[in-house]
Amino acid sequence: MPSTLVHVALAALLAAALLRESAFCRRAVAVVLVAAVLPDLDSFVSPFLAGAHRSLGHNALLPALAVATLVYDTRARDDSWLAARWGEHAPHVAWVALVGFAVAGVGLDYVANGVNLFWPLHDQFYTLNGRAGLSNQRGFFQTFVTLAPEEVRTTETLHYSTGVDPSPGAEPADVERVFPLVWAGWQLLLVATGVGVLAARFARVARE
Repeated sequence: MPSTLVHVALAALLAAALLRESAFCRRAVAVVLVAAVLPDLDSFVSPFLAGAHRSLGHNALLPALAVATLVYDTRARDDSWLAARWGEHAPHVAWVALVGFAVAGVGLDYVANGVNLFWPLHDQFYTLNGRAGLSNQRGFFQTFVTLAPEEVRTTETLHYSTGVDPSPGAEPADVERVFPLVWAGWQLLLVATGVGVLAARFARVARE
């Protein structure tokens, strides 16, 4: 399960890659990093609403609503409210933050353990995981898309353990609460790369 630290590391790479020179600063980077953390805040609702984690903040509806709002503000309105309130670079930073939310926040969990992609309209967890390859006997093969999933997982049958809500229902007084940092070698590599790339971008800006 990707930790919040891993989500932030991927968001750092996105910020370093997508923020243009004129908008790149600590505040803009912070906005993108915070956006990637926002989906995981639904873990704090999970003790009160069963199945909230990976559902309430991890769905496609929130990014879709954000896209519609940004399109309206930056395309339909004569004057952007974001630009008027936060400066001319605010719309650009908002778009990059949205990418951070959707890709580093929701998307990373989607390809790792699964998210309730269409909640609350449809209660089912989906995971984009599988294999694709070329075989001299089978030709092209893939397991990412299956028409008949082996198991349908919903908020009633699936609980994601977190440090906030380790198990369904009431917790014993001595329950162990684990807040993961890095859970695999690829996660450690991603964190190190995110930190290194973002530091290199800041160093380049400082020299200019």
